[in-house]
Amino acid sequence: MSVGIGIYPGTFDPITNGHLDIVARSLRLVDHLIVGVAASDGKSPMFPVEERVEMAQREVAALDLPPGKCAEVRPFSNLLMNFALECGAKFIIRGLRAVSDFEYEFQMCGMNVRLNSDIETVFLMASEHNQFISSRFVKEVGRLGGDVGQFVPSRVQKQLLEQFRKEAR
Repeated sequence: MSVGIGIYPGTFDPITNGHLDIVARSLRLVDHLIVGVAASDGKSPMFPVEERVEMAQREVAALDLPPGKCAEVRPFSNLLMNFALECGAKFIIRGLRAVSDFEYEFQMCGMNVRLNSDIETVFLMASEHNQFISSRFVKEVGRLGGDVGQFVPSRVQKQLLEQFRKEAR
């Protein structure tokens, strides 16, 4: 049974196969998923928010979504709970890879409940083959010349390689 609108927030710098797996699996739970791309200027992302939104839109559009399900991508720079209210969302979807993720997410969930107890946080465990993938590791491996093709879609890999070339200049 699926209901309502959910938000899957993140920096998505860049979007990975692990992120896309969570998007697809989230649509088992909600009818409409908004992938919220956080500006996250404090994290000094590799790609500007507009480029991260474009990457996510392209890759989410390429997913084979279940009939009657909708996924869209939107940027946001405000408080997540305010963004959720703007979108009419009742659920925040978060992916967990390891216990270390849980500690941070547990604290975030507690704060979000204090801000708005009407919005539930749902945790999805990363699929077995995606548990070790993180945008940070993908960038580090790629920057050092490693092949990241198994961790990100091919178009994202091309953008990463182009960005690394720009940085090297």
